[in-house]
Amino acid sequence: MNFFDAVILGIVQGLTEFLPVSSSAHVQIAETLLGLQNSSKAALTAFIATIQLGTEAAVLLYFWRDIIRIVAAWGTGLANRTKRSNHDYKLGWLVIIGSIPVVIVGLVFQKVIENQLRSLWVAAIALVVFGIALGLVDRLGAKNRDLNQLTLSHGLLYGLGQALAVIPGVSRSGATISVGLALGYTRKVATRYSFLLAIPAVLASGLLEFAKSVSDLPQGELATTAVATIVSFVVGYSVIAGLLRYLDRGSYQPFVIWRVLVGASLIVALASGVIAS
Repeated sequence: MNFFDAVILGIVQGLTEFLPVSSSAHVQIAETLLGLQNSSKAALTAFIATIQLGTEAAVLLYFWRDIIRIVAAWGTGLANRTKRSNHDYKLGWLVIIGSIPVVIVGLVFQKVIENQLRSLWVAAIALVVFGIALGLVDRLGAKNRDLNQLTLSHGLLYGLGQALAVIPGVSRSGATISVGLALGYTRKVATRYSFLLAIPAVLASGLLEFAKSVSDLPQGELATTAVATIVSFVVGYSVIAGLLRYLDRGSYQPFVIWRVLVGASLIVALASGVIAS
């Protein structure tokens, strides 16, 4: 992998990790368009696992105040029963409970996810189907609930939505945001909680994948990998800030259109043999 390929993948990872368009699908498409599908699978996996640390660092930095506040309230509530009325104590439990479904699905279906589901056909269909679903709930959702109205049942539904993201093309943020919109939460609240919910699962899976694969990273590509990781961090942080500002007035329809166009184009390219699955 050359410097140009590495930077492009870093940009794609940073742009798509937090937008509801599926980073896994877009990174896989980028790998194919750059002609990297014939590269060492182990080395490519190690590279992607490493640059994902950049976007994970971005979400931790952006939400560090929220994370510290929630963790502190949760820990205080465990030690002191009188402090359990604090909304952040409840939010801490909801994030923990909402993270359980994706852990179970990831462990039970690990081999299926890594083999049968790693297909551009799967990603293409998921991009279209779940893009349309996002468009419908964005248009029809009540969008009047605030974060303090989050309940245990809603937290579990968010968690089930996140579990769907093991399918390439679904999008972790897209699935959880869709659940939030369907439940009547505002766009900004649904998105903000989606990011908070993703932190434990994304951080744990990212660090585990990195630990498993870092030894496969070629010594000659360490510099380019480091640059790509920094790029993914900078782009990812900018996307989080920009998306939350945009949602003060904007809708998810542009992302719906993008998902459908990319998914449909990919289906045509696969069916015509322009690219291989």
